[in-house]
Amino acid sequence: MSLELRPEVVRLSLRDPFRIARQQAEDDGGAISTVVIELTTDRMPGMMALGEAFPEPYYGETEETILAVLPRLLAAVAPLEDLLLGRGEGARGEGSRGDTSRADDDADLAAARAALIAAAERMDAVLGHNGGAKCAVDTALHDLVGRRFGLSVHALLGLSSEIPPTDFTLGLDEPAVVAERAARAARFPAIKIKVGGPSDLATLRAVRARYSGPIRVDANTGWTLDQGVALIPDLMALGVELIEQPFPAHRLADLARLQAASPLPIVADESAVTIRDLDGLVGVVAGVNVKLAKCGGPGPAARMLARARELGFRTFLGCMVETSVGIAASAAVASLADWVDLDGCLLLADEPFDGLVLGDDCRWRLGETPGLGVRRIG
Repeated sequence: MSLELRPEVVRLSLRDPFRIARQQAEDDGGAISTVVIELTTDRMPGMMALGEAFPEPYYGETEETILAVLPRLLAAVAPLEDLLLGRGEGARGEGSRGDTSRADDDADLAAARAALIAAAERMDAVLGHNGGAKCAVDTALHDLVGRRFGLSVHALLGLSSEIPPTDFTLGLDEPAVVAERAARAARFPAIKIKVGGPSDLATLRAVRARYSGPIRVDANTGWTLDQGVALIPDLMALGVELIEQPFPAHRLADLARLQAASPLPIVADESAVTIRDLDGLVGVVAGVNVKLAKCGGPGPAARMLARARELGFRTFLGCMVETSVGIAASAAVASLADWVDLDGCLLLADEPFDGLVLGDDCRWRLGETPGLGVRRIG
């Protein structure tokens, strides 16, 4: 095979400390580590496709597990290389197809799209979990195939470039500190507040005094059912738009009870990891939060979002604290989401990639650049 993969652990500082309810007390939330991969092939000399795997211990992933399983995932997808890249040399967007006919060109593209689905299935067959590591490989394959055929990732997936604006997320901290950060984020059409700490209502009231738009709250499994039910009237009075994952993932009965008592939509996050979780959430919650790092990349995310809509869920597209590589891959499927929370790279003090542009309307700009449209700086 000619596919080669090079991973790199990247440690990045955050603009502000960022903590969530289930975070370890000794973690000050001041920096993150992520794994970026570069995928190359002899078929496209000089081209380097990118992917990102965020190591989320809650889902059983660390830097070490990601680095350990990446070779196995590459071996699983490598037999599909010829189908992914077609019969021609080069790429429409980055080279010449020579005398290849339009019919052959279209057939190659159809085969490549089918091979991307097959690649995700092969990865699922060799490893049952490891969504972050799968996401890195799936993202890099979509970047590779997009560049090969001169298509942006959203176009490769057959999706629209018209996407909702992103909100901006604020981590747990003292109420006055969170309120000050909310004031700085006033340009965003909605703010997501991490809750599940000792001062939730005080924080939300302080934020409301400084920010007039919709507020979304995310407890990251940090509430009890009694807390959730008691908070509903205050949350509604404060203009909260939705409640994300108030209880531990397995407590579906409690989620259903809170949804029955709440006019606000309850959105499952930790309870909705892959497409296989969706059927079990029907009648439990009103919405689901799809993340590429949970479900395995842009291809699986597009299919999960589409299936969620078929089942009647409202769709939320979230992210980890990722670089522009992960956010660009997520933005490619954002046309399938009702709510978008793709601000991970905006939380970073240092951004090692460029090419992803946030418009004045807080929408990520999806252009026609082949692949992800993201390149390493320097």
